[in-house]
Formats: sequence, C-alpha cells, structure tokens
Amino acid sequence: QVQLVESGGGLVQAGGSLRLSCAAPGRTFNSYNMGWFRQAPGKEREFVAAISRSGGRTYSADSVKGRFTISRDNAKNTVYLQMNSLKPEDTAVYYCTADSAYDLDLRAKDYDYWGQGTQVTVSS
Repeated sequence: QVQLVESGGGLVQAGGSLRLSCAAPGRTFNSYNMGWFRQAPGKEREFVAAISRSGGRTYSADSVKGRFTISRDNAKNTVYLQMNSLKPEDTAVYYCTADSAYDLDLRAKDYDYWGQGTQVTVSS
C-alpha cells in the first residue's frame, strides 16, 4: 500500500503560480512512476503530467505544456507539480497518483494509488 499526501493547493489569480507537492512515505517511492490528474466540477478526471521512476522521462498534457512542470526528489519521497501562468480553466481538484507499470500511463484507470486531492482555484 502506498500513501500519497498532496499539499500546496490554494487560491491564486490568473497568471500566478503554485507548486503542488505529494509526499509518499515509505521505502518504495522510487519503484513507481508518478502522475498528476485533475478533476473540475462536472467533468471527468483528466491527465496532467507523469514522471518515470528515475525522473528521466516526463510527459505532460497539451493543455499544460510550457506552463506546468512535473519533477520528483526520490531522496525526499516527493513529487512536485510546478504550475505557472495559471488560467481559470486550471481550476480543479488535483490528485497525485502512483503507477507500478513500466511505461508512463495517461489513463486514470491504469494508476494503482491515489491521494485525497488538493483544491486549486484560479480567479480571473
């Protein structure tokens, strides 16, 4: 079992920045690819970004490319999502996920563990 605890959400004005963190206590953090998804009210959960076990491979959704950056620090058992140039349409609950598969997955159903989520609200 992998516990994931997100933090760093909040209210920010359009054009601002936030950094989300996801801590995963335990010795197996670097055994998992990690990802971020988000879900806005009335919408399906959507892929945001993913990073491989070593951090050497990343992939981001087109909607956030050039604005969001995923990274990880295996020594701290933490994955980050740096979000810049935020837009009102980025408003959602953001979820941290862990995946034991080899490849980076883009579908929510392929991820094994989920955090509780952290709210990000971008005002116009």
